[in-house]
Amino acid sequence: MEKLIYMDNHATTPMDPRVLEAMMPYFCEKFGNAASKNHAFGWEADEVVKNSRQLIAKSIGAKELEFVFTSGATESNNLAITGVARMYKEKGNHIITVVSEHKAVLDTCDALTHEGFEITYLGVDENGMISLEELKNSITDKTILVSVMHANNEIGVVQPIKEVGAICKEHDVLFHTDATQAIGKVRIDVNEMNIDLLSMSAHKIYGPKGIGGLYVRRRKPRVRLSPLIHGGGHERGMRSGTLNTPSIVGFAKAIELADKELEAENERTSKLRDKLQTALSTRIDHTKINGKLDARLPGNLNISFHYVEGEGLMMAMPEICVSSGSACTSSSLEPSYVLQAMGIPDVLCHSSIRFGIGRFTTEEEVDAVIEKVVQSVNKLRDLSPLYEMVLEGIDLDTVAWTEH
Repeated sequence: MEKLIYMDNHATTPMDPRVLEAMMPYFCEKFGNAASKNHAFGWEADEVVKNSRQLIAKSIGAKELEFVFTSGATESNNLAITGVARMYKEKGNHIITVVSEHKAVLDTCDALTHEGFEITYLGVDENGMISLEELKNSITDKTILVSVMHANNEIGVVQPIKEVGAICKEHDVLFHTDATQAIGKVRIDVNEMNIDLLSMSAHKIYGPKGIGGLYVRRRKPRVRLSPLIHGGGHERGMRSGTLNTPSIVGFAKAIELADKELEAENERTSKLRDKLQTALSTRIDHTKINGKLDARLPGNLNISFHYVEGEGLMMAMPEICVSSGSACTSSSLEPSYVLQAMGIPDVLCHSSIRFGIGRFTTEEEVDAVIEKVVQSVNKLRDLSPLYEMVLEGIDLDTVAWTEH
């Protein structure tokens, strides 16, 4: 096999060597438990956890005590949504979310229906964007939480989070956002955006896997959560368990680097994404870019190649590491529910590929990917009787297909 080219940075990112360097001392030399308050090893761990928490919280405009460490964004989403639902169930039983959310949100909401909660799923338009008017009209006197993803993991669209926050504040409803894909690419201020809870994960920003966090507002309003994990009362009673000090240090370093290099990195990845998009769109006919073009993550390109099956295309170019959907559902052959929600026909959903350009993607790699994709699409289309019919001017929508 030729050298692998990684273009799936929305699924996960390689760890930055600078992050690993910051973590190394906390595996063997400085191995203390941050909850051990009786000796120097524990004090040292407690101090570095505190400093890391401050740095991460500050990056989103929050205070140190408003940030809770978790195992990742999936746990953060579960804690935010279930924690609010159970804590505020006497106030109301209605939650609003979006049909294109990550499964960690959708499945959590679905589980809550078995506890008597009612869920409203906002639709999205052909660009993957929600309607603020629909959100306003969906809020009732029983609504306790709105959960809207900041940036979508499949199509990269960035929702109008500040406007959503303003609507929630006006109606005295808590607002949670899954900002896992947005962190490190979009500047976030939880106070300016009226965000009450925010989920994030380190492995999307060149940090370690298995560590994430949840911002929980302490003032105006003070948000309270019913914990999912009990025992020991760690993390202000919201998430018990011995803290993963090495990964917390890595998380903080990843956030620090992402904040410092955000503008330069966004500019570079945007240029590479635009080069890839322009080349594929001009050199391959019958393509469709999925998602709003002027409101998306800089490194995201989700594109459908008509008359080519996405799984088949990936098999035709195994040296190019991409995705035909989100990583959490990539083992399924079902069409992307995000693209379906946008009204895209199943045949086009099946032909979509998600390219995720990241910090370590080079221009040479983009050039190589362009050539390989063009070659592979053309090869597969040469084998397609449907594409041959299209070239002959036949409108496939008018063909009366018969079963044999």
